[in-house]
Amino acid sequence: MASIRLEHLRKEFGPVVAVEDLSLEIKDGEFAALLGPSGCGKTTTMNMIAGLEVPSSGAIYFNDRSMNDVMPGKRGVGFVFQNYAIFTHMSVAENMGFGLKIAGKTKDEIAGEVRKVAELLQLTHMLDWNAGRLSINDMQKVALGRSMIMNPGIFLLDEPFSNLDAAFRAYMRAELKSIQRRLKQTMIYVTHDQVEAMSMADKIAVMYCGQLYQFGTPEEVYNQPLNAFVARFIGSPNMNFITGDFLVEDGKGVLVQRDGGARLPVNGQRQQLLEVNSAKAGLILGIRPEHMHLFAEATPETLWNGTVYAVEPLGPKTIVHVQVGQDMVQVSSPPAHRPRVGAPQWIALDLQYLHIFDGDTKKVIR
Repeated sequence: MASIRLEHLRKEFGPVVAVEDLSLEIKDGEFAALLGPSGCGKTTTMNMIAGLEVPSSGAIYFNDRSMNDVMPGKRGVGFVFQNYAIFTHMSVAENMGFGLKIAGKTKDEIAGEVRKVAELLQLTHMLDWNAGRLSINDMQKVALGRSMIMNPGIFLLDEPFSNLDAAFRAYMRAELKSIQRRLKQTMIYVTHDQVEAMSMADKIAVMYCGQLYQFGTPEEVYNQPLNAFVARFIGSPNMNFITGDFLVEDGKGVLVQRDGGARLPVNGQRQQLLEVNSAKAGLILGIRPEHMHLFAEATPETLWNGTVYAVEPLGPKTIVHVQVGQDMVQVSSPPAHRPRVGAPQWIALDLQYLHIFDGDTKKVIR
């Protein structure tokens, strides 16, 4: 197996900078996800790790050995793509054993390894089937098995489940994570789907416009976002944002919504931070829908009030859209709570989960 270290990695395609000054370390046996919207540089980063793209500058290390001048076939990397690309004229067993055959293994060795991997992926009953008759779901499992059977030290997966149906994607997420734990392989998984990243990865690298915005555990990127982009990109429904200003009234700090007047008190520690870090463009207040609570009447706990704009019943919860001044917020409520559109609502907030971002830099203020 192998650890991976990227140091100041940069990739240019003419005038376009696809990856800029990317540094991170993935430990041996760790499952890491590269997460971000299309065009953020995640696939380019994976291709440089695999050797399919040459960095413009920077270094790639496997187990402290430089890979910059090592050919792709010599890096000990397994690759699974979004398009399964299996040989449809071959059987499932022939597809899975193809790499071992090229490597010169005997028929008995190939058959033994094929059966072992087929059991992991629950493909044993299909080994004699022609691959051309398989469903897309099973074709992707065969493509996964074909890479697994080579026992690479590093496993790279570029959105392998994006073509699968929703139910099978959920099944394969659990299966892949279970397999990775058993094999203890270092895996890098490229995705734009935060659910895939959050549910499978030990660490998540959130990327945007070729830059690394945050690298941490799923809990860290969700609960402690370093900037407004990470806070917005991670979480469904999205984090609520309200633009405001910091004021001191009678010695006490308060956050006041722009163009709305909603107010939030701040504690002494936060007041000291804001007095030092008050931004010219104001502040961005962020709070997740599950940390807000609706009431039909004002109570001592409620801090904001607004009007119901829309109600989304989602089975285990109801998402209520509330107009607060000029801003729209989403509140996660119990499934039975379905207030009437146009009705007034009062909102209590768990202030310990309030995030404050600099309006200029969009970085969190802590």
